[in-house]
Amino acid sequence: MCGIAGFFVNGQAGEARGTLQRMTDSLRHRGPDDEGFYVDAQIALGARRLRIIDLETGQQPVANEDGSVQVIQNGEIYNFAALRQRLEEHGHRFHTRSDTEVIAHAYEVFGDDCVAHFDGMFALAIWDTSARRLVLARDRMGEKPLYYYAGSDGFVFGSELRALLAHPSVPAVLSLESLSRYLAFEYVPAPSSIVAGVQKLLPGQLLTVSPGGKPTVQRYWDLDFRPDGSVSEREWADRLYQQLEASVRRRMISDVPLGIFLSGGIDSGAIVALAARANGRRPLKTFTIGFPDATFDERSSARLIAQHCGAEHEETVFSPHDMLALIEEVGGLLDEPLVDNSFLPTYALSRFARRSVGVALSGDGGDELFCGYPTFLADRAARWIGRLPRSVQALAAWSVNRLRPSARYGSLEFLLKQFFRGVPHAAELRTQLLLGGLLAWEQSRLFSPAVRAACAGFDPHEDLPRVVDESGTSNPIDRLIYQHSKFYLADQNLVNVDRASMACGLEVRAPFLDHNLVDLACRIPVGLKLRGWTTKHILKRALQGVLPVSILLRRKQGFGVPIGPWLRGPLRGVLETRLAADRVARVGLFDPTVVKRLVAEHVAGQRDHRKILWALLMLDAWRESYLPTARWT
Repeated sequence: MCGIAGFFVNGQAGEARGTLQRMTDSLRHRGPDDEGFYVDAQIALGARRLRIIDLETGQQPVANEDGSVQVIQNGEIYNFAALRQRLEEHGHRFHTRSDTEVIAHAYEVFGDDCVAHFDGMFALAIWDTSARRLVLARDRMGEKPLYYYAGSDGFVFGSELRALLAHPSVPAVLSLESLSRYLAFEYVPAPSSIVAGVQKLLPGQLLTVSPGGKPTVQRYWDLDFRPDGSVSEREWADRLYQQLEASVRRRMISDVPLGIFLSGGIDSGAIVALAARANGRRPLKTFTIGFPDATFDERSSARLIAQHCGAEHEETVFSPHDMLALIEEVGGLLDEPLVDNSFLPTYALSRFARRSVGVALSGDGGDELFCGYPTFLADRAARWIGRLPRSVQALAAWSVNRLRPSARYGSLEFLLKQFFRGVPHAAELRTQLLLGGLLAWEQSRLFSPAVRAACAGFDPHEDLPRVVDESGTSNPIDRLIYQHSKFYLADQNLVNVDRASMACGLEVRAPFLDHNLVDLACRIPVGLKLRGWTTKHILKRALQGVLPVSILLRRKQGFGVPIGPWLRGPLRGVLETRLAADRVARVGLFDPTVVKRLVAEHVAGQRDHRKILWALLMLDAWRESYLPTARWT
């Protein structure tokens, strides 16, 4: 695990070395244990390393026997031992026990197709000195990030945006279109980034480029929906259990202590139970974070699972005072603005776990693959309501919007308003509105006149239907799975976990995102995932006898923070200071009068504006750390 960075050299080698040092220094949190460089007349490659596998000889960059292939990698290749044996049989000689060295030799044998042989989470760079050719690739589901800048003055890449901004060729300019995307999705969806000219490589993509040339991007993998109705439910449950068990075992390979994030739900509970079985008599370490508000607190369920599995369980509590203590740090922790208010609790949990382990497993991906979110149920309800006369729909929406605001998080009033806000739209946009974000016309009222004019006519959701169409399926549930995987999972949830954990030097692995398990999930008929109004039906069937019945029957509870009441209470001072009218006017992105009204209504309890206010707070904190002069284009 590490942070990687590199660029094509356009000047003196000494200057290149200094620039590379600044880029890798910005990634020190991702790799606090070691650093390494490769610089020649054409390219500079650098890596910061977090020692997880091969603690003594796994320094990067890593080369093949004659040095003609140089490799840096952020992540882990779980099947590296089997690949190494296969490559040794072809005569390749290895000098380390690291998974990164396998990449160099696999490239020699398979060329660009080597990525199809890797089972893991990775963002990697391969420099072919003979062909003068750089290959970048990102793992299939997007667990590890990779940014790049392809400008007229050079090609630059890195694990995080901050590394690219340390290069003089990359302009530190805010993209207003991406600002609109941020408000529409509550993150900036790939391939865009918040900085103009900088892009992200999508999950499952491979990029090739030579000095002076333009990059070529191709997809090497995607979710493939081919449901097989000839297999019985019992057989699907058995296959799912066996595949998940194998996935967990592969992700337990580590030369440092390993633990598990335990939320109290089915997904993380399954990982704990299967890891405990694989671990034999050695107890596992599990880590849970709770909240003072019982509505958000899952510690009792987490304790039940830990006790059931014989784990050494540790808990910590995240209070509004903890949030207040960290909120001034959040701009530097975020690599891009992110609205997800679970980021700081995830950071606190990672910091808590890092005291005793170097690797943690998580349950990320289970909700996306097996229809665990309420949005899957809401879509079913919306399709039914969509068959009613328009007049009836309009009357229902009008009645819901007249309900008095509730201060309680997740109240029926709030959920109904969110639901009917999305009903008139196509399925893809309806789902996104349920997950969060603003429509273009809603953003327009928030923007300053200058930004409003610059974004006039831009639809931040315009690519949404096209991307979902790439799923290649007409089944509405499979299309929803694809949408959740490509957007909500890859661009929000995995970004949240990666940045929060790597800020602490902790590696997090997600067994549900094993591509073999994803392929299997795509073959399971949707009726076994979402049966009536029961979510995750087949996963619950697969885990019968593995987890307590009360956990399998427990209602879905998201990992969130009572941010609405906290913004009226302990965080009110931060809210009113950062979003003060004079400060907002000075930055120039938003209308200070509108922002002032949103703050006043929320603080008074007249309206619930927690999402947009938190979005503005996170953007301001990020901008202050990255673009203090607020240049935009």
